[in-house]
Amino acid sequence: MNFLSLIESKREGKTLAPNQIENFVREFTAGKIPDYQMAAMLMAIYFRGLTTAEITALTLAMRDSGDVLKFPRDKRPLVDKHSTGGIGDKVSLPLAPLLACLGFRVPMISGRGLGITGGTLDKLDSIPGFKTLLPAGKIVEQVQKIGCVICGQTDRMVPADKKIYALRDVSGTVPSIPLITTSILSKKLAENLDALVLDVKFGAAAFMQTKTDARKLAKAMVALGNECGVNTRAILTNMDTPLGRAAGNWLEVKESVACLDPSVLPASRWQIKSSQFCRQDASSTFADLRSLVLDCAAHLLVQTRKAKSLVAARKRAEDCLNSGAPRKKWDEMLIAQGADLGAFNKKLALDHTAPVVVELKAEKPGFVSRCDARLIGEVIRDLGGGRLTKESAINYDVGIDRLAKPGEAVQKNSVLARIHAAGQSQAESARARLRAAFEISAKPPLVTRLVAEIITSLR
Repeated sequence: MNFLSLIESKREGKTLAPNQIENFVREFTAGKIPDYQMAAMLMAIYFRGLTTAEITALTLAMRDSGDVLKFPRDKRPLVDKHSTGGIGDKVSLPLAPLLACLGFRVPMISGRGLGITGGTLDKLDSIPGFKTLLPAGKIVEQVQKIGCVICGQTDRMVPADKKIYALRDVSGTVPSIPLITTSILSKKLAENLDALVLDVKFGAAAFMQTKTDARKLAKAMVALGNECGVNTRAILTNMDTPLGRAAGNWLEVKESVACLDPSVLPASRWQIKSSQFCRQDASSTFADLRSLVLDCAAHLLVQTRKAKSLVAARKRAEDCLNSGAPRKKWDEMLIAQGADLGAFNKKLALDHTAPVVVELKAEKPGFVSRCDARLIGEVIRDLGGGRLTKESAINYDVGIDRLAKPGEAVQKNSVLARIHAAGQSQAESARARLRAAFEISAKPPLVTRLVAEIITSLR
C-alpha cells in the first residue's frame, strides 16, 4: 500500500475509500506504517475532517483491530454509558450496579484520567484489592453472572486506538471531532452493545468548553453509533461546577456508595441550607449526582423499550435505587473483581484517609454564586490526585469534599470545602488557591441546569 499517496489525498481534502482506511489501520496496528507518517495523516484529518462514511469506516476498522467481546444470547440488553470527563464525575460507579438491577448487562470498559480529569479506573484503584484489568473471558463471565463489570480494555481490545491516541497526544491532534468520535465509539462498539448513552460535558472544566462544540461532538457520536447498529443518544451536561460534593479518587468512591446507600453519610453531618434543594437528608447533599445517574438509567430503559416514557423510566430507576438492591450488587461486583470487602468497609467508615484535612471557610454571609470546577480540578491534580503525564503516580486519598454549590446559602465561617492532603504545607497552599474558586453574592444566583439538552435518534 502506498500510504504516502493516501496522506496526500487527505491533505487535498479528498475522500478515502473504506477499503483504503481499513488497510492503513491494519498496517499501522501491525507496525508496518511508521509513526511519523500516521502523525501526518492525523494532522491532515485534523484540518480536512472526515465524511460520515470515512468516520464509520475508521471506527469499524479500529474496532476490528483486536478482540471484540462476544456474549451469549440473553434477554437482558447489553448497555453502557460514556462520559467525556469532568471534575467529580463519578456517575459510572453507581450507575453500573443500578443498571444490572434493572435487568441490563453492563460491560463497562473505562479509562484513566490525564491532567485534571479524573478517570473511572483510578477511582476504583483506591479500593483495596480491586482488579481493573481482566481478560476478555472473565469480563464476559462476570457480566453474565452478576450483570455488570467496570474494567479497562484488554491489551487485545482496540489496539489501533491505543497507538493512534498516543500519536494524537503528541502531535496536537487531540481536539478533532472525527478523531474523538472514532476513539470513543470504537471501544464501545467492541462491547457489542444494544444501547449506549453518552454524557457530553461542556463548560469551564470540560474538554468542549462551549455548548455549541459539545453539541457538534454529541451529534457526530449519536449519528455514528446509530449508523453502526447501536441505539445511541446523548445528553449535554454542564461542567462549570463539579458534580456532587466530592472530587478526588477515594472521596468519589465514598460518595458513589452514598448515592447507592445514603445511610453511609448521616444527615447530621450535612445541614446545608439551600435555595436549590428542599430535603435535608443525606441524599439531597449530592442531588445533582443522583439525578444524573437516574437520567442515564431512564434513557437506557427507553432506548431498549423497557419503558414507554422517560417519566415512567425515571420512576422505575428511582424505586430500584431506593430499594437497596444496587448497593448489594455493588458489593457483588467488588468481590468478583478481587476487592477485600472487609477492608473496603472499614475504609468507608473513616471520616478521612489522607493525613491532613483542613477546611476552607466563607469570609462573609450570602449565597454561593460560583464553584469553579476547573480550578478545583487543578488543585486536586497538584495535591497528587491527578496526572501531569501518563506515568505520574497518583495519591488516591487526596481531594476535596463537602463542596458548597451554587445557589446555597452560607454564613460567615460556613465550610465551603474540605481539603484532604498528604501534608500540612500542601493543604495550606491548596486552601489559599481554592479560595478563588468560590464567589459569594448577596442575592441568590440563577442556578444553571445540569442537563442542557438531549440528542436522540431512536431506531
